Amino acid sequence: MSTLTESATPATPAESAPGYRARHTLPLRVEAVRQLKRRRTMVMAGILAALPLVLVAAFAIGGSPGGEEGDTRITLMDTATASGVNFAATCLFASAGFLLVVPVALFHGDTVASEANWSSLRYLLAAPVPRARLLWSKLAVALGFSAAAMVLLPVVALATGTIAYGWGPLKLPTGGSLATGETLPRLALAVAFIFLSQLVTAGLAFWLSTKTDAPLGAVGGAVGLTIVGNVLDAVTALGDWREVLPAHWQFAWIDALQPELEWGGMVKGAAVSVSYALILFALAFRSFSRKDIVS
Repeated sequence: MSTLTESATPATPAESAPGYRARHTLPLRVEAVRQLKRRRTMVMAGILAALPLVLVAAFAIGGSPGGEEGDTRITLMDTATASGVNFAATCLFASAGFLLVVPVALFHGDTVASEANWSSLRYLLAAPVPRARLLWSKLAVALGFSAAAMVLLPVVALATGTIAYGWGPLKLPTGGSLATGETLPRLALAVAFIFLSQLVTAGLAFWLSTKTDAPLGAVGGAVGLTIVGNVLDAVTALGDWREVLPAHWQFAWIDALQPELEWGGMVKGAAVSVSYALILFALAFRSFSRKDIVS
């Protein structure tokens, strides 16, 4: 196999050709269609869409959910069958800690490393697609697919829950309920925060994707480091140091489902996640701009 490397410094004849525009190379539509046709995209969409159906079946077989008084997670599960909105909120709670991490890591970790693994990366750059343009296109599409995954689960859960349990106000685990008109905006706010909280995983996976030719290594590394963050957050001896961990704020979106909307935790969590993500995305661009492309 050839070991020629691609250099970004000298201008190629194509780059100096009349009508050449770097921003017109690798259009987002083309990249989005390429990624949409990937089998892993379809499989991940199927898994997310199937989760609400699995939970409905579980409740039908096992009866209404119930738990011990005072346990926040179990009391949230207690309200799962109260309405379609409650069911959607329960699905988010059950999946935000791990399941929703997987599509984010997959879409970002697989995007560059898979091209290198297929030995097609150097041909994309020889098109010529500037390195920065290639990364921006892939990052934008990966973020879009990740956002779609975050929306798909609650939308399917809301539809499934409404069919199974009916439409009604959001019953709160702490007592009382939210008016029907407030439930969808609050749920949308929760989904938006979950997406922001997953940007750290996206940054990790994208950076690792520029460092390796093994897609599973990038995806697995991002998921593994996210799990490590969750473990560290469980170490109460760290005290206030846990507040610099993105995992510490991953369930702050529950504040959006309180009688009085609380912004403090979500603002802090979003700030921590976005800060880490920007650093990791910058590292990815810096690493890729200096990398010898041999595959």
